[in-house]
Amino acid sequence: MIYGLHQNVEGISLLQKPEKIYLNNPNLAFALGSNVDVGNVRETFFLNQLSAEHQLSLPKNSDFLIDKSWVVEVGGKNKKSNPNCDIYAIDTIEYGHDKRIPLWLFGFLY
Repeated sequence: MIYGLHQNVEGISLLQKPEKIYLNNPNLAFALGSNVDVGNVRETFFLNQLSAEHQLSLPKNSDFLIDKSWVVEVGGKNKKSNPNCDIYAIDTIEYGHDKRIPLWLFGFLY
């Protein structure tokens, strides 16, 4: 039901308290409450789609670190640039360019 996101750690450190806790499925947020944060739903969707086949962790200055290689920011179409970011998963856009990939495309990775 929940997914605990840790910083980039290995071994026994994974047993410690996670830095962030997400619901496993973004639909659960709507079932549990009526005032749902859109940013959290975006991040939960991204986490849900990639966690099936990839290792996700929490970097210091961004949203997600995928397979200890790619730093990803998740947000809306007005998301500001981050010099530490490799990929932007952007909601409310139909097609991507440069580092900006539509968030809905990550749904095909599941």
